[in-house]
Amino acid sequence: MAAGVISCGAEYTPKPKGFNRIDLPQQTYQPLQEAHPYTFEYSTHAKIRPDSSGIAQPHWINIIYPSLGANVQLTYKDIQGSNDQVLNNLVEDARKLTAKHQIKAYAIEESQIKVPTGDIAAVFELEGEVPSQFQFYVTDSSKHFLRGALYFRTATQNDSLAPVIEFVKKDIVHLLNTLKWK
Repeated sequence: MAAGVISCGAEYTPKPKGFNRIDLPQQTYQPLQEAHPYTFEYSTHAKIRPDSSGIAQPHWINIIYPSLGANVQLTYKDIQGSNDQVLNNLVEDARKLTAKHQIKAYAIEESQIKVPTGDIAAVFELEGEVPSQFQFYVTDSSKHFLRGALYFRTATQNDSLAPVIEFVKKDIVHLLNTLKWK
């Protein structure tokens, strides 16, 4: 009874609503060391792992950000010696995979980046509660085709992930700007 009397006399101050603090590391990069028909620089805070899915093909990799719960899936296709229809099909597949997010996306903004190799990268930024907020593909139109998609292994709302999404998007743009075909 004494505890009840004492506790009733204490003033209660509610805590204000708070937001998770996301401390992002400084963006630094390292060259890809694995033997692939491409090379680029990627974040020193990420790890490269081969794609272990059942449909994985050679040179498919994941760039995993363990501390951020993010994953950039890269798929590669060798198109050397193929006809133009093969490249057209790959581009169309990349667009279809992006379009599958239209159900939950508020907007899908497509832009193009001219990378230092002279190739054009198509970049798709998706807004809304979508599983992949950033996707891209780049090709030299004769030998190589590389597609990428950013995913998070969390149920956190995308507006809460916004700083992390922007952080990884900068890393992806850096990847595209340092991409070289072998």
